[in-house]
Amino acid sequence: MDMRFLMKQAQQMQAKLAETQANLRVEGTAGGELVKVTLNGSKELMGISIGKDAMDPEDPSMLEDLLMAAFRDATTKVDEAMKKQMGGMGAGLNLPGLGL
Repeated sequence: MDMRFLMKQAQQMQAKLAETQANLRVEGTAGGELVKVTLNGSKELMGISIGKDAMDPEDPSMLEDLLMAAFRDATTKVDEAMKKQMGGMGAGLNLPGLGL
């Protein structure tokens, strides 16, 4: 195998991964959509929406739990979306940073 070809292919995959991570937006929800969390493909927090019924002054831990659940939901969806969008591009290459 030509090492230069493999390196070029790896660089192209890394560029596609970075572009996909930057452009992807995924929403995770909890509590019947009382809490919504939006992440990008790098799992960076892009937005939070909290419905007024999610805020119980007598039980702040409920809101904390809803936020954590929405974040977990969004994280799972990011992983699924990244795998789907990247397809089998990195299969068998085992390149660091591709996370596939």
